[in-house]
Amino acid sequence: MSDTNELVRLVKPRALPAGTMEVETNEAERAALAKRFGITAIHALTAKVDFSEKDDAVVASGTFSATLEQPCAVTRDDFTYDISEDFSLRFVPAGRLGEYEEDAEFELTEEDLDEIEYEGETFDLGEAIAQELGLAIDPYREGPDADAMREEAGIESDEDRKPSGPLAEALAALKKD
Repeated sequence: MSDTNELVRLVKPRALPAGTMEVETNEAERAALAKRFGITAIHALTAKVDFSEKDDAVVASGTFSATLEQPCAVTRDDFTYDISEDFSLRFVPAGRLGEYEEDAEFELTEEDLDEIEYEGETFDLGEAIAQELGLAIDPYREGPDADAMREEAGIESDEDRKPSGPLAEALAALKKD
């Protein structure tokens, strides 16, 4: 977890919220997260989370939605777009993560990939949502004017470019047969 904790929402595993927990962010939290992730702004960020328990872990399943503003990877002009992602996280008490031998080969299951260890009486759902948001941000996202700028500069997109070279010629010859 991050040391910055721009979005703190502590949850007590022994007293899980009944029903769906709604996470609303304020302007200061969104500004701090935008700075952390290197984007222009986060205009909105909300999440809806349901909790359950399984094998001494708390499972938090939900969806977050955000309105982001960031520079286009091609034009560098800011543009705004919406994202919405589902997530499922397992919060496990300290010392209960799977133990693996240092040199042993092992395979991670889908559940292993989203396990978050916590210490004490609470875990920080807010930081977990912030990390999920960070994973969803595409630093190379292109804005609406990207294609026009490429065309103006005479740059072909990968889709428009025709393969060339000996391998491409050999493949073309095989297609004709």
